Amino acid sequence: MKKANTYIAATVLAATFVLTGCANNQQLGTGVGAVAGGVIGDAVLGGTLGTLGGAAAGAVIGNQVGKSQDRK
Repeated sequence: MKKANTYIAATVLAATFVLTGCANNQQLGTGVGAVAGGVIGDAVLGGTLGTLGGAAAGAVIGNQVGKSQDRK
C-alpha cells in the first residue's frame, strides 16, 4: 500500500508540473480530469482497465468543463 501511495503522489506531482504550461482551461481540464479519473478508476475498479477507463472518462469530463469555463 505504501508503494501505491508513493506512485500516486509522484503521478500527481508530475501532472502538476506538466499542466502548469497549459494555454487554456480546456487543456487544463483535460489533464486534471485524466489524472483524477485514473486515480479514481484504479481505486474503484482496480487494475489497468479501471485506471485507463477512469482516465478516459475524466479527460472527457474535464475537457467539457474547461471548454465551458473558456466560454465565460
